[in-house]
Amino acid sequence: MKERLEALLKQALIKAADKNLISVDLPFPPLRVTAPKEKEHGDFTSNAALVLAKSAKMDRGKLAELLVSCIEDADGIIEKVEIAMPGYINFFVKPAGLFEIIGVIERQGKDFGCRVIGSPEKVMVEFVSANPTGPLHVGHGRGAAFGDALANLLEFAGHSVFREYYINDSGLQIQTLGNSVWLRYKELLGETIRFPDDHYKGAYIVDLAKKLLHEKGTGLTETDLPQIVLYAADQILNEIKADLARFNVHFDNWFSERTLYEKDSVTATLNGLRRKGLAYESDGALWFAASKFGDEKDRVLIKSSGEKTYLAGDIAYHSNKLRRGFERLIDIWGSDHHGYVSRMKAGIQALGKDPEALQVLLIQMVHLTRGGEKISMSTRAGTFVTLEEVYQEVGVDAARYMFLTRRHDAQLEFDLELAKELSSKNPVYYVQYMHARICSIFKKALEANIPIPSVKDIEISALQLEEEAQIARRLAEFPELIRQAAVDYEPHRLTTYLYELANKFHTYYYNHRVLADDPAITAARLALCSAVRIVTQNALKILGVSAPESM
Repeated sequence: MKERLEALLKQALIKAADKNLISVDLPFPPLRVTAPKEKEHGDFTSNAALVLAKSAKMDRGKLAELLVSCIEDADGIIEKVEIAMPGYINFFVKPAGLFEIIGVIERQGKDFGCRVIGSPEKVMVEFVSANPTGPLHVGHGRGAAFGDALANLLEFAGHSVFREYYINDSGLQIQTLGNSVWLRYKELLGETIRFPDDHYKGAYIVDLAKKLLHEKGTGLTETDLPQIVLYAADQILNEIKADLARFNVHFDNWFSERTLYEKDSVTATLNGLRRKGLAYESDGALWFAASKFGDEKDRVLIKSSGEKTYLAGDIAYHSNKLRRGFERLIDIWGSDHHGYVSRMKAGIQALGKDPEALQVLLIQMVHLTRGGEKISMSTRAGTFVTLEEVYQEVGVDAARYMFLTRRHDAQLEFDLELAKELSSKNPVYYVQYMHARICSIFKKALEANIPIPSVKDIEISALQLEEEAQIARRLAEFPELIRQAAVDYEPHRLTTYLYELANKFHTYYYNHRVLADDPAITAARLALCSAVRIVTQNALKILGVSAPESM
C-alpha cells in the first residue's frame, strides 16, 4: 500500500508538471510515504510537499493542496486525504485496501520486508573482537547480540554482509596474560610469588595454569614464556569461540592481529604513509599526520623504543579490509573507545578513502542487576559476570532480546529476574507467546477440521473490526521499518515493533474469537493471524531469537 500511494503521488506530480501547474527540478526526488505516529493523522502520511517546496518555489501548504488535487485514485483505495500544516499529506485508506497487506505477506512469506535498500553494498561488520585475555562478560554479550542482529538486518535489507572478529593476539595485554598464567603455574609448583596488581587475577587464570601443568608437566622455564603466552591466548580464544557459538553468534572470519606483523603488513602500510608524506620522524618516533584529517593532534605510530602502537596495527588492518573489496566498514566498539574514532577516521582518509566508509558504533555499558544490586565487572580483578552465566540463567533467547531492547549507544539495565518472568512485563516472553498462541490457534483449527485458508479463498470484507485494521496497519509498516532501521543501524527498533504488535494481537485475541461461528469470519481471521506469524518470524530471525510453536 505504501508503494501504491508513493506511485500515486509521483503520478500527481507528473500530472501537475505536464499542466505547467508546477516547475520542479529533474529528476524528481523520492516521494516517501510512511506510517504516522498518531492515529488521527491517517493510515499513511507523506512529507512530499515539504521536500518539493524549495525546488517548486511554492508554499508548502499550497503545494500539498495542488498534489492532492492531481491524485487519480483509479482503484478506489483511498477513503479520504487530509492536509496537515505545514504541508503533510495524510491518507486514510479504505479497509479493503488496508487488508491487501495480508495477501502480500502470504505471497512473499520469509521474504516479506527484505531487500528494501536501493543501493546494496559489500559491508564488513566487525564486532565483539574482545581481547583473548579472559572469558566474555555481559558487556561483550551486548556487543555480540547487537553486531549479529545488525549484520542480519543489513543482509535482510539487501546488503552483502561479512562478519569478522579481530583477534587482538599481539601486544602488551597478551604478554601480561601469559605472564599471569606463568606466575600461577609457578605457584602450583610451590613457589611463593608476588603477583603484580596489573596482572589478570581471575579464577580462570588459575584454571589455565592447572591445565598448562597437566599438559606440559613441571619442567617449564622462563625461556618457555613466549610459548606460554601463545598457549594461554589460544585456550581463551577457543573458549570465546565456543561461548559465542552457544550464543548463536557466528563469524565468517577470525582475523589474527599477529598475522599483520608476521606478513609485514604493518611495515608496508607505514611505508605507504611515509611515501605520501603522512608519516614523519620526530624525537626518535614515527608520527602519523592525523591533524591533516581533522584529528586534534598527530599520533605516534612507532615509539622511540621501536615498539609499534595499536594505531599502526589498526591502520594496517583497515587497509587490509579495504583491499578485500569492502565498500563499507562497520566497527562495533565499547564506549570507552570513543576518543579513538577520529584517529581511525583519519587513518581511512590517509588510505585514500572517504572517512564515511568507516562507521564506528559504540556500545554503551550494561548494568546487570541482581537483587537490586549492580554487579561490578573487572577482567583483571576477576570480579565479573560472564556472558555464559547470564544466558545459562535466563536462556539465549531472553539474553539476546534483552540486550537489543535499547539503542546501542544508550546504557542498558539488564534485569535478570525480569528476563525470566513469564508475563507481559517480559518483552521476549510476550512476543514469543504471540507466535506460540497463533500456532496453537492453527492446531485447534486443524483438530476441528477447519482448513488454514489462502487469501484468495477468503472474504476480506469479513474483517470489520478496528483492532483488525490496527494489526493490518502495523504489518504494513514492516518493510519501511526494516529500511529505516538498516539505514540508521538500529535493530532495537524491531524489539519495539514486535512488542507493540504483540500488544495489539493479544488484546485482539482476548476480546474476539478467531475460530468464530461464522466460517467466513474464521477464515479471514486465520489469514490475518498467519500474516502476523510470518512477520513475527521474520523479525525474530533478524534478532537471532527463536519463534517457538508452544510455550
